[in-house]
Amino acid sequence: MRDLQAEKEQVEEAKHNPEAFGELYDQNFSAIFNYCLRRTGDAELARDITGETFVKALANIKSFKWRDISFSAWLYRIAGNEISSFFRKNSYKAVSLEYLQEVQGYDPESQYGLEDEVIAAEQELKRHEDYMFYRQKISQLPLKYQEIIALRYFEGKSLKESAEILGKPEGTVKSLLHRGLDKLRAHMRDK
Repeated sequence: MRDLQAEKEQVEEAKHNPEAFGELYDQNFSAIFNYCLRRTGDAELARDITGETFVKALANIKSFKWRDISFSAWLYRIAGNEISSFFRKNSYKAVSLEYLQEVQGYDPESQYGLEDEVIAAEQELKRHEDYMFYRQKISQLPLKYQEIIALRYFEGKSLKESAEILGKPEGTVKSLLHRGLDKLRAHMRDK
């Protein structure tokens, strides 16, 4: 984790200097994009939401108040709001691996031999199928549970980091996670 004092100085500089914001963008783009991709399952949509996240961050950087949490927590919060907004406005349908391969040009490659590549591709397909299955089940939960489950299990954020991102007390986040997982288990048993 970055030094918060150095990050605070960088954020303060970014309020007056667009190049400093560019550095913050470079430092945080991959994490925010991956978060959006894991939440949506769609590379184009993830790019759009990531772009909108940084546009909103740039537009509001001058009103950003430092509260001893990382700048990335603020970005995750913006991205989470953008994702929630998208899901509220649109009925979204998950895409298959075939769609990713045929339409978006996803091509799993490997430096191993053909047999190893086939085995690796089958394992990747299984992981992808599992991911899509759980993502689809999670997407049926209320947004507040989707967000905490994604932060905790897809992004690997601790309860403390999740609380910072969501702007909620750690106990509330722990409770949301517990209730969300209970609802997910019940939903999976019912189906």
